[in-house]
Amino acid sequence: MDIKEIQNLIKFVAKSGASEVKLETEDVKITIRTGPLGTAVSEPVYMQQMPMAAAPAPAAVEASAPATKAAPANEDHLITIKSPIIGTFYRKPSPDKPNFVEVGSEIGKGEVLCVIEAMKLFNDIESEVSGKIVKILVDDSSPVEFDQPLFVVDPS
Repeated sequence: MDIKEIQNLIKFVAKSGASEVKLETEDVKITIRTGPLGTAVSEPVYMQQMPMAAAPAPAAVEASAPATKAAPANEDHLITIKSPIIGTFYRKPSPDKPNFVEVGSEIGKGEVLCVIEAMKLFNDIESEVSGKIVKILVDDSSPVEFDQPLFVVDPS
């Protein structure tokens, strides 16, 4: 079962009105409980079928991996900052706060550019380069995929 199927299952359970759903396969055991106002809380448990070193990692551990990956964009000098995880992209730390960055903002290495929510965990996405934001490629509150381009930065 891949993460996309798990996300679809969570959305389905949240909309269905069920209070709890349990799913168990050879590889994974998932319990989804809906909280107040129909929000779903998922507790994935990965079953070990191979030696510990080769066992799949839980999503929370994966989310703590290095924050951003930079790759060349269409123009040689521009750098594209991509999403290190799947989730929901937010441009601000909370609804009543200003955006982290805007087009034209000067950024430094390690500066928070956005937040990506994955399974109720909010992950700060930091820049690995210094420069100027040329383009923001994702709308606020939009779902993003792993390795999806988020920002274009001019490092000069």
